[in-house]
Amino acid sequence: MSIINNAGSNAGQAVALSTNGNFIACYRCSIEGYQDTLYTRHGKNQFFSYCSIYGTVDFIFGDAAVVIQNSYIGVRLPSGGETVVTADGRTDGKSNTAIVIHNCSISPTPELQGNSNVKSYLGRPWKQFSRTVIMQSYIDAFIDPEGWLKFDSMSDLAALYYAEYGNSGKGSFTGGRVNWPGYHILNNPDEVKSFTVENFIRGRDWLPKLGIPFIPGLA
Repeated sequence: MSIINNAGSNAGQAVALSTNGNFIACYRCSIEGYQDTLYTRHGKNQFFSYCSIYGTVDFIFGDAAVVIQNSYIGVRLPSGGETVVTADGRTDGKSNTAIVIHNCSISPTPELQGNSNVKSYLGRPWKQFSRTVIMQSYIDAFIDPEGWLKFDSMSDLAALYYAEYGNSGKGSFTGGRVNWPGYHILNNPDEVKSFTVENFIRGRDWLPKLGIPFIPGLA
């Protein structure tokens, strides 16, 4: 199934798919847009498996507990000078929500590949307690060495939680990453187990009933 918003890169915010609820799964879907493609608005236990997600700016965003696994994240050429994959909107520091990207590939589409006029980032904090974890994924070389970007001058760099664990690819090198209090380079698997499908979205409880393949723990 393909879910497409073809408004174009100059249209501004243009959602292709919005998910709002608990126990939502998308399997082998292509979700295509530009800015704000996939809006995981609210809810717990949301799962995207073997999907393709395309966009330019903040194109995976919202305040749900969501895991994107075994999927392709394609970054398109924007109308401006930067691309941003995620913009998590967590507003409560005690809320168990986050964007988790696990065992995925984050790569530029052909029109963006090699474009030196565009800087690309893994995410920026839409809301104060923004939380995003990227683990055991392939990150292509197009990602800026800093990795992450402020949303604006008011971004609370201590309240957010951004983490990278066990990634590969030239864009996964963390030596030049941002020096923020809320940014973490994780090396211990125990530090990310709470973000696995099994623990974060209770995948063993409901995904087998749907017949959707998933990795319960770390890959």
